[in-house]
Amino acid sequence: MYAARIIGTVVATQKDPRMNSLKMQVVQPVNLVTFENEGKPAVAIDAVGAGNSEIVLVVAGSSARLTELTQNKPVDATIMAIVDYIDIEGKNVFSKNKKET
Repeated sequence: MYAARIIGTVVATQKDPRMNSLKMQVVQPVNLVTFENEGKPAVAIDAVGAGNSEIVLVVAGSSARLTELTQNKPVDATIMAIVDYIDIEGKNVFSKNKKET
């Protein structure tokens, strides 16, 4: 599982029928302490209705197929949580309702 920021959306009109009605988002992995970009962007299925620029948690590999929405579907990454806040060592490093610190 990793933290990422949603940076875009993918639209594909031709795809495996099992993928119909699944929202595909472009996610940029981020460092949990600094929120700087870390690694390459990826495409993930949005199982929770996340929006642009939100910080989310992404699962990859076989775990990506364990949500209700993605079960038995050909997916390798799934957004399975929208982050409300993150505390590290007693300090709030991220809150959805305020600017990143």
